[in-house]
Amino acid sequence: MRRPAPLPPRDGLGPARLRLRGGAVLVELADRFGEAAAEKVLRGEVVCADGTVVTPSTVLPPGAHVYLYRELPDEVPVPFDIPVLHRDDDIVVVDKPHFLATMPRGRHVAQTATVRLRRELLLPELSPAHRLDRLTAGVLLFTARREVRGAYQTLFARGEVRKTYLARARVDPSLEFPMTVRSRIIKRRGQLQAVEEPGEPNAETCIELVQPDGLYRLTPRTGRTHQLRMHMASLGLPIIGDPLYPEIVDVAPDDFANPLRLLAHSIEFDDPVKSRLRRFVSGRSIDR
Repeated sequence: MRRPAPLPPRDGLGPARLRLRGGAVLVELADRFGEAAAEKVLRGEVVCADGTVVTPSTVLPPGAHVYLYRELPDEVPVPFDIPVLHRDDDIVVVDKPHFLATMPRGRHVAQTATVRLRRELLLPELSPAHRLDRLTAGVLLFTARREVRGAYQTLFARGEVRKTYLARARVDPSLEFPMTVRSRIIKRRGQLQAVEEPGEPNAETCIELVQPDGLYRLTPRTGRTHQLRMHMASLGLPIIGDPLYPEIVDVAPDDFANPLRLLAHSIEFDDPVKSRLRRFVSGRSIDR
């Protein structure tokens, strides 16, 4: 188990953890990240894993780690609230809006559900037990304290949480529902789209048409990246508002006019800490 970071979260965001190539830390940070990183060393803002402050003369072996607070990128504010569906000492369940990433990554840092909720709820140890795509709205569960984090994350990792989604797409009268779609989905680092490849299926989705106007219930049996969006597109029924499948559509960062019509509607599981059945349902409409 990784030890806690030697720096506490600051304004809802934990420190960055950097693995070193070895040698003088000041020189390495300057070479890899430029003058701004070197200035952090000179100001005493970089620490070793044991909490000691890195100085201009500090030398560390290959594989050692240092910690520092990252500079936040300029971000477009996501103008939607994050309603809390449930809160107790162990978990926080929210109704995530469209366009808000679950956790910091790339150009989305402060404008993420994790960082915003840490600030709003004053819970510095808040951590997601699973993840929803930035464009997907709906039920998202966080752990409120470090001691229970592993129990809930393991529940999701093992597929022991029953999830249902709602989606809007066109109707094809030639298709019969319900149906189960299985395929092998691979998501490669640096590529926006995941791809389907030949081989043993690693993704399975049950798809039901629940209203004749194109409302679908999607029940994933697995949790591959973009699985639901890909499986719907593979049937010729891309989810309305999808900018990635079947084709990539460029959308401005401040354009919130056309959300993906995909909603994480409910989750149900046997609580590993409270030892009772839990069920949480989104209060959002698929059409807003």
